[in-house]
Amino acid sequence: MQSFLHPLAEIFGFTATDQSPKAQRYRLHRLCPFNNKVPNCTKDKAKNPLGVCSILQYNKPVITCPVRFREEWLITDDAASFFFKEGIQWSSLTEVRLNDAYGKSAGNIDVVLVAYDEKGKVIDFGALEIQAVYISGNVRDPFEYYMQDPKARCFMDWTGQPNYPRPDYLSSSRKRLAPQLLFKGGILNSWHKKTAVAINKSFFDTLPSLNPVPKNEADIAWFIYDLELISDGDQERYQLTKIDVVYSGFQSALLSITTASPGSVENFLKLLQDKLDEQLETPPNNKTLEKPF
Repeated sequence: MQSFLHPLAEIFGFTATDQSPKAQRYRLHRLCPFNNKVPNCTKDKAKNPLGVCSILQYNKPVITCPVRFREEWLITDDAASFFFKEGIQWSSLTEVRLNDAYGKSAGNIDVVLVAYDEKGKVIDFGALEIQAVYISGNVRDPFEYYMQDPKARCFMDWTGQPNYPRPDYLSSSRKRLAPQLLFKGGILNSWHKKTAVAINKSFFDTLPSLNPVPKNEADIAWFIYDLELISDGDQERYQLTKIDVVYSGFQSALLSITTASPGSVENFLKLLQDKLDEQLETPPNNKTLEKPF
């Protein structure tokens, strides 16, 4: 496998080194090959999209765009196998608004799978949430630099540049995954409806351990995917591949993900002592209040 010194794993669905006519066409017209709501990439800005589907960490791709999970709609097949019995007719709806009891939005469900009878009446449904990874640092600068001359810059060295982009797993879990489970997942669980989560393996590996349960007892199915490099004619490309599935209860998963691992109280006391010592060594700006007689 070729080692790269830049963070760009996939640009508009193709590797940085892919100079095939198809890859050039997708870059030229800013197209998305992964079933976006429109033919073009709309990430970040519709008129000037940030066409980075995944970034490299230790030369391994990490999915940073949720649309990237829609390759061949494999995630809906996997989710349907958890939601419904075999043989049931189903379809999928994207970006479905979910309201709470007061009519306030709890957010949009990424994909809702609906089962229906021979008359087209909905008889069941389940929610599929897609968990891409946030980026820390600046990925637009290397993207735009690459796009100016993709052929000459596919092996560019970006390691010395400031704000080198990296996956931010902590923010991804605290700012996206946990709120998704808490608000949308809480409503769905109260309705006794199941949730499937599509997540990158590298992201899942950073989460606290979940207490697995049998499939028939699960409220949540965690479908774990990775991008595997395969040969495609004269080129190489990344293919979305299911690595594993973990079944869990709702309350146990929520508790596990939203509960911080406590550090040492002794270390915290030392920090307090150091700050207090520093404060006492500094002349106070205000006088100490005396107790009245």
